[in-house]
Amino acid sequence: MRRQLAAGGLAIGALAALVIALLSGAAAQQTERAVTISVGADFACAVLDSGRIECWGGSTTGQTATAAPDGAFSAVGTGASHSCGLRENGAIECWGNDWSGLATAPDGEFSAVSVGWLHSCGLRISGTIECWGINEDGQTDALSGAFSAVSAGSNHSCGLRENGAVECWGSNERGQTDAPDGVFSALSAGGFHNCGLRPSGAAECWGDLAHAPEGTFSALNGGTYHSCGLRPSGAVECWGHDTRGQTDAPDGAFIAVSAGALYGTCGVRASGTVECWGINRPGKTNPPGGSFRTVSAGRSHGCGLRENNTIECWGAGGPRQTETPGGAFSAVSAGQFNNSCGLRQNGAIECWGNNDYGQSAAPDGAFHAVSAGEFHSCGLRENSAIECWGSNSYSQANAPDGVFSQVSVGAYHSCGLRENGAVECWGYTFDGQAQPPTGKHIAVSAGYDYACALSEAGTVSCWLIFGGAADIPSWLRTPPIAMPTTGTGGCWPNTPPRRSWS
Repeated sequence: MRRQLAAGGLAIGALAALVIALLSGAAAQQTERAVTISVGADFACAVLDSGRIECWGGSTTGQTATAAPDGAFSAVGTGASHSCGLRENGAIECWGNDWSGLATAPDGEFSAVSVGWLHSCGLRISGTIECWGINEDGQTDALSGAFSAVSAGSNHSCGLRENGAVECWGSNERGQTDAPDGVFSALSAGGFHNCGLRPSGAAECWGDLAHAPEGTFSALNGGTYHSCGLRPSGAVECWGHDTRGQTDAPDGAFIAVSAGALYGTCGVRASGTVECWGINRPGKTNPPGGSFRTVSAGRSHGCGLRENNTIECWGAGGPRQTETPGGAFSAVSAGQFNNSCGLRQNGAIECWGNNDYGQSAAPDGAFHAVSAGEFHSCGLRENSAIECWGSNSYSQANAPDGVFSQVSVGAYHSCGLRENGAVECWGYTFDGQAQPPTGKHIAVSAGYDYACALSEAGTVSCWLIFGGAADIPSWLRTPPIAMPTTGTGGCWPNTPPRRSWS
């Protein structure tokens, strides 16, 4: 019998949304599939169906791919700067930052492991819980007796007793260890709150987010400042802090979705109408009516391609960013600095909006594709060469020679897919952190400070563009306000943005 994480969950952020978007267009046969995943501070790890662990993202303290141990695992958990895996034989093995014993798991046989911010807990075969790592708030002082599940939060931990009672220990600054009486069937620890599932299917939370909606759920997941539950019908309902509209996902089905930088997300309904949610600053989540083919969400504006092939944009009234040119287009890309570009049906690229760095001064000639970034843009010529324009402060506009089939632009970097399936990136690639995976790929997509590629076998690999061993952020040493977003102990820190988003 395969052992599982005590409280499963996946934090779907911009990275995961990108992965889903890549996978949605692929029909390749997968040779290995992920069976469980855990998202850490700036990295993530997955257990594949072969039992092998694969990690991607930041590796400032060796918590990801270069240090993931060989062999078979049944579960993995990720924290701020360390990771732990559960071996098929019940042994726990950790790697990464070993400050105060973070990566030094106790010996013996376990049935589950849960990784918090700077501590971890394991459930022994006997039912007892043992924790290790930072113990400034008593989060590793596990209670005695038998449990059936454990979930490590930020600076607290909770266990589910065999009789269904929940008991917690560690910091109680927001009431997160004041578990209510009664019987629970499942448990998930968040940042400063916890949620439990009653046998009736009702959700009950305590701590910073104590008001779960009425009705029955089949699963729960505790986030940083909000939680979400899966209704028996399959509908998702979220509650808690809604500073960015993160709990306001609309009902119903969509055929396309695009997540913007900060101020909202947009989706295309099956009817062709566009619906957006999240921060409405200023007007980004108020798209026009009518039918669209595709939608692209930028930093503070959105653009859609109409059924009649015209482009319409909405949102902040920056320098002409919503004053779209007339005529027919085949594609649109909303940039991140009040700029956008469209691909004409005759292959010409036309850009509009902010042009402080020349990112809207597209060259003449015919193209197959266009991608608008922050301060630069790139296009794929009809001869399959890539040409870029705009800011070149980190050589992000110096596209390499040769033949490509795709191009995607991030903040200060660009990535292209060679016709032989190789991925190549250029621009700001601090200390080689932007080294893409080898092998043959069918898609590439560049995010703000990372990139992902879809292999021919259907597997996804992601890597960081920014960051390095000498650039260890303070939140790896001192937990910030925002803490784990999943009950698995996966973390997503509330790090400051790399630039002002005013």
